[in-house]
Amino acid sequence: MPTSTTRITLPSPSPGTERTLLVHRYGSPGARPKVYVQAALHADETPGLLVAQHLLLGLEQAQAEGRIRGEVVVVPVANPIGLDQAFAGRLLGRLDAGSGGNFNRGFPELAEPALQRVHGLGPDPAENVAIIRAALASALKEQPAGGETETLKRTLLGLALDADLVLDLHCAGEALQHLYGSRRHRELSVELGAELGAAAVVLDDGPAGAPFDDACSSPWWKLAKALEGQGPVPLACFAATVELRGQADVTDAWAAADAAALLRFLQRRGVVAGDPGPEAVPCCEATPLEGMEWLTAPSAGVVVFHRQLGERVAAGDLVAEIVAPLGEPLGAARTPVHCASAGLLFGRSIGRLVRPGQRFAKVAGMEPLPALQRGKLLAD
Repeated sequence: MPTSTTRITLPSPSPGTERTLLVHRYGSPGARPKVYVQAALHADETPGLLVAQHLLLGLEQAQAEGRIRGEVVVVPVANPIGLDQAFAGRLLGRLDAGSGGNFNRGFPELAEPALQRVHGLGPDPAENVAIIRAALASALKEQPAGGETETLKRTLLGLALDADLVLDLHCAGEALQHLYGSRRHRELSVELGAELGAAAVVLDDGPAGAPFDDACSSPWWKLAKALEGQGPVPLACFAATVELRGQADVTDAWAAADAAALLRFLQRRGVVAGDPGPEAVPCCEATPLEGMEWLTAPSAGVVVFHRQLGERVAAGDLVAEIVAPLGEPLGAARTPVHCASAGLLFGRSIGRLVRPGQRFAKVAGMEPLPALQRGKLLAD
């Protein structure tokens, strides 16, 4: 059994309704390292929900055997709001139906307000980490009150803010296993990717939009820069977004393998005792987020792919065609879509009918793309 299980009630969005977050804690409260895991912040991304259940089974066994050295916090359903957003039998859990905002964007950015609360740094890195964690918690607590979705975001961030390791379980439309991590935590990102057998490990410096993983980890490097000279400030939070293949890739076999990989990662990090076995060999080189090319539909129509997931493409290769159902010549109105960069085709949209300007496939490349240096590099 977990050390504790709690339910956190969110503000009622309307009379007669109420939603809650279920939070499981394993190990000793306050023990280090602390790990935070959540699933399906984008509520229509189902694989993480099943992986979390298999992970809980593994943690139950580890707890019973006394092998949890740190503390592990698991939120198996991170977005009960999104899970309630169904229309005509289809779950629409990526965007908030009330505001239209992305559930994984707009998390509070705490570095600046926390900076005003950091006092008394010294030569001891561990003491400095404790001071900064307290300042971050205080800054989060003083964020203005909001509605149900804003409270959900503040609550999730509050649960993860003092963690050493944060794993946010997502998936894509159709995709190979991959993850997004920080360039400042390259080694840990590569290690986690190797454990999961990830086909792509994409690194960034802090993407626009304030996603959850960045809200957890970016305050540390921002504060380290702002407090330079006052005392050592370690990068005390590694956060990664784990993309568990595609939306339809939901099987016990995959979920059990993914959960076992996450547990091995926790063993290697000293959170759970036990032998994780031989060190995993990475399946790929890490690539920069600025080198990830989004293929965009030039017109409306049906996407026909000429390259499959897992194939490597060269700059100029034909990846897909957009077929215009009402175009001429009849039966042959096709617009080719070529990639601009070399890399791995690792993700595609699950739908095959696209609109002009819609992103429908992504290629992980090594070279930054000048056209992508500005603006949002992640999909909304």
